[in-house]
Amino acid sequence: MKKNITYSDIAKYTNLSKATISRYFNSQESLTEETTLIIEKALKELNYKENKVAKILANGKTEFIGIIAPKLDLHFYSYLLNSILNTYTKYGYKFIVFSSNGDINDEKKYIEELLAYKIEGLIMISSCIPSIELKDYNIPIVGIEREAKYISSVNTNNYIGASLATNTLIENNCDVLVHINSHITDEVPSIDRIKAFNDICKDKNIEYMVFYEDFNSDIDDTNNKLNNIFKKIENNYPNKKIGVFLSNDTLANYFVKILVKNNKSIPNEYEVIGFDDSPAAIESFIPLTSIRQDIQAITDNTLAILNERIKINHKKKKVNLPPNKHIIIEPTIIKRDSTL
Repeated sequence: MKKNITYSDIAKYTNLSKATISRYFNSQESLTEETTLIIEKALKELNYKENKVAKILANGKTEFIGIIAPKLDLHFYSYLLNSILNTYTKYGYKFIVFSSNGDINDEKKYIEELLAYKIEGLIMISSCIPSIELKDYNIPIVGIEREAKYISSVNTNNYIGASLATNTLIENNCDVLVHINSHITDEVPSIDRIKAFNDICKDKNIEYMVFYEDFNSDIDDTNNKLNNIFKKIENNYPNKKIGVFLSNDTLANYFVKILVKNNKSIPNEYEVIGFDDSPAAIESFIPLTSIRQDIQAITDNTLAILNERIKINHKKKKVNLPPNKHIIIEPTIIKRDSTL
C-alpha cells in the first residue's frame, strides 16, 4: 500500500522547515513566490494528495458555502446556480445547496444544517427569511434578487430592465400594453418591474393592464392561469395590437405557446418580452426578446463579496467586517423574433 505523503516528507524533500510547509497549506500568502514554487514543484514530483479532512481539522477552514435557492422550475434560478457552481476553479469553494419550497421554518432548518457543516458563507436567493434575521447568524451572507436591508446584496437594476421592455413595446406601436407578474411585496427588488411598467405607461398615456397571479411549479396550473389572462385580453381589447411584458422568460415561453395555439400572429398581433434572458428565451418556439440579467456579473460580485468577508474572518485578530455592499448590475435588452 502506497504511503501517504506527510508534511515531514515534503520538508525533507525541499530542505524547508515543517513550519514552512504548514504555512503553505494554511496561510500561503505569507510565503515568498520562490518558496511557493519550490513547494508546488515538490508536491507534483511526490504525487501528493491533500487530505481535506485533516486540513479542516487543523485550521477550521471548510471552504464550504451554503446556497438556499427557490425551486428551480424558473430557468433563471437554474442558470444562476450553474454559474455559481462553476466558480470552483477560481475560488476553490465547494457548495452545499438546498432548494426551498417557500416555507420559512424549513429554510431555518436548512441553515442550521449548513452551519453544522461549518459553512464559511451563505448565498440566499430565496426570500422567505427576512434579512434582519439572517444577519444574526454572524457569517458572511449575500442575497441575490431578494430583500437585503441587513445583509449584502447583488441585484439587477429591475427598474431599468422593465423600462427597456416597456419602451420597446411602445416604440413598436403596440396599442395596449400588458404586464403579467406574481403578487410581490415592496421589499423585493423585482417590484421595480411593476413600478417601471406603470410609470412609463402613465407617462406615455398608453392604455395598459397589469395581471397578478400566484404562479407555482405546476405547469398545468400556470398554463390555465395564463390562458385565462389571454382570454381576458382578447375580450377587452379586440382588433388591437397587444404588447405583453412578462416577469420572466419561463412565463413568456408558456404565453407564446398559447398565442401560437390560438393562431395569433407574433409579432404582428402580439409582441412578447420576457425577463432574465435565460436559456428559455432562446429555446422558445418563437425566440423571445428578453431583458438580460448579467449572470456572470451577478456571480462575480457575489463571490467577490463573500470571499472578502471570509478572508477577514480567517484572521486571528478580531476585525470588524466592512459595511454591507449593495451592488446593482445594469441589464440590457436582447431582441429576437417575438418583437419587431
